[in-house]
Amino acid sequence: MKYTKLGKSNLTVSRICLGTMHFGGSTSEEEAFRIMDRALELGINFFDTANVYGNRGGSEMIIGRWFQHRPGSRDQVVLATKVYGLMGDPNKPNEERGISTYKVRKHAADSLRRLQTDHIDLYQVHHYDRRITPEEFWGTFERLIDAGDVLYMGSSNYPGWGLVKFQMHATQRGSLGLVSEQTMYNLLCRIPELEVFPAARDMGIGIIPYMPMAGGLLTGKTQAVEGSRTHSVENEYGIQLGDQNKQLAEFSTLCRELGEKEHIVAIAWTLAHPAVTSPIVGIRKLEHLEGIERAVELTFDAKTLERLNDIFNLNRGRPLRAAEAPEAYAW
Repeated sequence: MKYTKLGKSNLTVSRICLGTMHFGGSTSEEEAFRIMDRALELGINFFDTANVYGNRGGSEMIIGRWFQHRPGSRDQVVLATKVYGLMGDPNKPNEERGISTYKVRKHAADSLRRLQTDHIDLYQVHHYDRRITPEEFWGTFERLIDAGDVLYMGSSNYPGWGLVKFQMHATQRGSLGLVSEQTMYNLLCRIPELEVFPAARDMGIGIIPYMPMAGGLLTGKTQAVEGSRTHSVENEYGIQLGDQNKQLAEFSTLCRELGEKEHIVAIAWTLAHPAVTSPIVGIRKLEHLEGIERAVELTFDAKTLERLNDIFNLNRGRPLRAAEAPEAYAW
């Protein structure tokens, strides 16, 4: 395994992040324990969860019980969780989606209890809340940091302008600010390259891509099982697997020429971007972890990157150029 620093922080994380969204849902506690055991064996020290995962708290509780089951494991893990989503009755005041000092204070305490730990290494705001002021935002999270409940702050699903807005306010307050941004990024979803990545790099924010394999679309599958995660992603992306999909067929052909599996190439491609710190690999079964370290070792020559960029051109069929904003759409 290889390691790097998370954004402008001096925190060291593995270049693969274990995603635990399926824990407490399609992944049983017993299987989740095996997955986390194996992740540590592979050198993966970065675990990501959220309070809403596993039917509102299930994933965090499984991780907390694993910490107790495996003494010393907590100190081996950089633990990330999130706040924003609905955890209670949506009809009650202050329980709606979003963040406030009132809500975060309770949700942070609940996450700490479920995780059976005294601190969260990386606390991420799960989505952009347009209503909260920077003063309330940073006042809320600075109190958690000052109390030792949270070490670092991150964001998720933020626009580029949102990263700049909150990072500038953090600078004015003399605080470290955001060290990470978690965003959807893969060969089929390259929109973050336009605004989010340039803003993050300029502000010292490390990118943690989720869905680097596009929910299974970039794993070499030729058919999605009805009701599966990949089937739902087909609908989300407006992409159908099968012989008619020439784009994915080209991708598989290139992977065969490289002698690599599709999911390894997909993950390695995200790692090739200089803004990316550590892609999140959401593991449902232990077998899905095997060989994953190959993605960290794999590098591409300029010709291969050019072919991948051509197959998955962000601007295919659009009046945009392949560049960061504003060059992508301005003279």
